[in-house]
Amino acid sequence: MSRLPVRKTYKLYIGGAFPRSESGRTYLAEGQNVARASRKDLRDAVRAARAAQPGWAAATAYNRGQVVYRIAEMLETRRADFGALTTGADEVDRAVDRLVWYAGWADKLAQVLGGTNPVAGPYFNFTIPEPTGVVAVIAPDEPALDGLVSRIVPALVGGNAVIAVASETHPLTAIELAEAVATSDVPAGVVNVLTGLRSELAPVLAGHMDVNAIDVTGADGERAALEQLAAENVKRVVRAKEEQSPWEIASFMELKTVWHPIGR
Repeated sequence: MSRLPVRKTYKLYIGGAFPRSESGRTYLAEGQNVARASRKDLRDAVRAARAAQPGWAAATAYNRGQVVYRIAEMLETRRADFGALTTGADEVDRAVDRLVWYAGWADKLAQVLGGTNPVAGPYFNFTIPEPTGVVAVIAPDEPALDGLVSRIVPALVGGNAVIAVASETHPLTAIELAEAVATSDVPAGVVNVLTGLRSELAPVLAGHMDVNAIDVTGADGERAALEQLAAENVKRVVRAKEEQSPWEIASFMELKTVWHPIGR
């Protein structure tokens, strides 16, 4: 008797688990039925991110860098699998190299973005970078892997929790990436990946009061509408300026100024 292969079920990634959409809906993409996230799924992802973000921010910068480096290791070991789902091995290599590059910046952000400020008075004045909080990312449609990694990792390495809306036309790579994240010591809820229709999910994220920033790099023609929704709740809006830069991390950081008296 011939054996039937086990077909993979592409689900969401929320709070460290892989649930189906609560609505039971799917949509066809890349020849597969992929979970179509609902507003309820999105709200679950926001709650998971909010609960996980303080612990991730409290981890040492060195530890966050090591965890991000571990994601790169997992992608490297599955290079052939990711290559088959993307434009090829070159795209996978770019994504891996980008993860390693950003991992190296984790414990250098305070020195580059912060510092000691000269002031006219008997005080020490320090500027300290802190994470913004919960960040929504609208991933570019292409390149599916490199584009998603390029937008998630700057927010992640700075201590933020991320909710990513995957490429609508090429979502399989995003769920494969979520599987790598799930085995990379990333705390549950720090990274959440939603697949589905961008027109359904992006406006809800832009208007959600418990999301602190939204990256609209992959929103294409919807950017203006998302920026207007974000403005109504004073949400930070980010667009990619460079493919790879510490200033991309700075886009998801707040600068806290501390005054301390000199002497007794």
